[in-house]
Amino acid sequence: MLVRHPDAPDWGLGQVQSKIGDRVTVNFENAGKQVIDGSRIGLLPVFE
Repeated sequence: MLVRHPDAPDWGLGQVQSKIGDRVTVNFENAGKQVIDGSRIGLLPVFE
């Protein structure tokens, strides 16, 4: 799934690598691999 981080648009497009509980690992174009707390940050799905 492709996503964007609502508070960090400069990270670019991200591809979800895994989701375990509320922890979502996303590989972003400009920020690399990031672990996001899904209970605190609502990632925005991209339908391109």
